[in-house]
Amino acid sequence: MRHRTPWRSGAVIAAAAVLLAAAAWAQAPKPRAVFKETSHDFGKVKQGDVVSHEFVFKNEGGAPLLVEKVETTCGCTAALVSEKRIGPGKEGKIKTTFDTRGYSGRLSRYIYLISNDGENTRRELSLVADIQVPPSARIDVDRYNVDMGLVLEGESPSARVLIKSAGERELKVEVAHENVQFFSGGKPLVSPFFLPTGESREVELRFPPQAKTGVLRDYILVKSNDPVRSTLSIYVSRYVVSRKELKDLFERYKTVLKDN
Repeated sequence: MRHRTPWRSGAVIAAAAVLLAAAAWAQAPKPRAVFKETSHDFGKVKQGDVVSHEFVFKNEGGAPLLVEKVETTCGCTAALVSEKRIGPGKEGKIKTTFDTRGYSGRLSRYIYLISNDGENTRRELSLVADIQVPPSARIDVDRYNVDMGLVLEGESPSARVLIKSAGERELKVEVAHENVQFFSGGKPLVSPFFLPTGESREVELRFPPQAKTGVLRDYILVKSNDPVRSTLSIYVSRYVVSRKELKDLFERYKTVLKDN
């Protein structure tokens, strides 16, 4: 007669316990989020509109549905407006908002419900919109970075930037900086100024005498009625040297300059 060794008996019992536990877990009531809809199409909307939709779901499982979080990966927001713990047979709601500013054409954006749903712990929802862009003003500048190079201490440096009206409506432009004067065609620039579609204007930036030496940086703000880019920044940099520093540089490199 054969006898089972104790370790084999223990292994059989452990395996049986695991199988029983798995079977019990499989048969245990589980939460299940069932949505009335998982996608919503706003249809045609005007660019700049802020549209909202509420997704409604029901826990059709036999255990409480626990919502960990609601997240988005797009230019929209989503918030759970019901409790995070939703009992069997109860409903939950997710309010979504989509700001269409800066977008155009047909777009899809996604929201995710993270929960203990036994079938889908990361449920994907989507918002669809056909964003119509009405005729509007649009601003273009020829450069966003201006390097003025080497500037002598006490000098009043200047630079030029070209601003163009590239939209379908008249462009209204306002330039601002507390230490910079703006000119156009040799005359002081009246701000704001207006540019018809397709026209451009060269704006001269005149800086005050440079009292500090070293690297200097400024940001010139350009505001307009462009609905997408209402405020632009033009970065202006220069390196200011004293007369002594300039003389030292000339002495150091005069041989190189003479050879060229």
